[in-house]
Amino acid sequence: MDLSNKVAIITGGAAGIGRAITKTLASYGAKVVINYNRSAEAAESLKQEIEALGGEALILQADISLFADAEKLVAATLERFGTLNILVNNAGITDDALILRMNEQQFDRVIDTNLKGVWNVTKHAAKTILKSGYGRIINISSVSGVMGNAGQTNYSAAKAGVIGLTKALAREFASREVTVNAVAPGFIETDMTRKLSDEIRNQWQAQIPLKRFGKDTEVAEVVAFLASPLGAYITGHTLEVDGGLVM
Repeated sequence: MDLSNKVAIITGGAAGIGRAITKTLASYGAKVVINYNRSAEAAESLKQEIEALGGEALILQADISLFADAEKLVAATLERFGTLNILVNNAGITDDALILRMNEQQFDRVIDTNLKGVWNVTKHAAKTILKSGYGRIINISSVSGVMGNAGQTNYSAAKAGVIGLTKALAREFASREVTVNAVAPGFIETDMTRKLSDEIRNQWQAQIPLKRFGKDTEVAEVVAFLASPLGAYITGHTLEVDGGLVM
């Protein structure tokens, strides 16, 4: 799991699952670029936390739903570190509503961040990753993209699109030994899921074979494995970290 001298961008890397991923990659020796959109304070505190443990971190603001912002994110990374090996496309938002109540702006906003944003950053990062001599792309999807979820036509469509994008990229990049995989978390203990009512939490936990929500570190370690040399023969795969929910 040694990631020494590897450079990793984690979009949405300041909070939630992204924060756990960033800390875990840094703990294995990666130089991490913490991308955020609005979580400036969280990004700065994470940077200080990583540096206190002897790691190296750079924080960069960018709205990855914007093509030009994604380009600036990659350019600033290369200006600082000179290369890029690992890209974790984690940034995502929700804006839930049943389709009868969802408006076009709600649909477009989620698609633009959760799907187009993955394409935007990958588009600008691809050439450098392919030339780096060591390349890993891990896209964070969701079990909602695998099995669908009522009230999330926008989110489920975007996360299913991420899986299709992952497979297409895996085929495009395989000849250069750059692997591209997706991780599909289920219900993970984050600020977002902690806001769920007890009734909703109990309903979902009853459907999870392991009878609990996952930990953000359990997702992060899977990402680190796929980013490491140990994951070299896995590509085009979607790994569900969901306690057996999709099963």
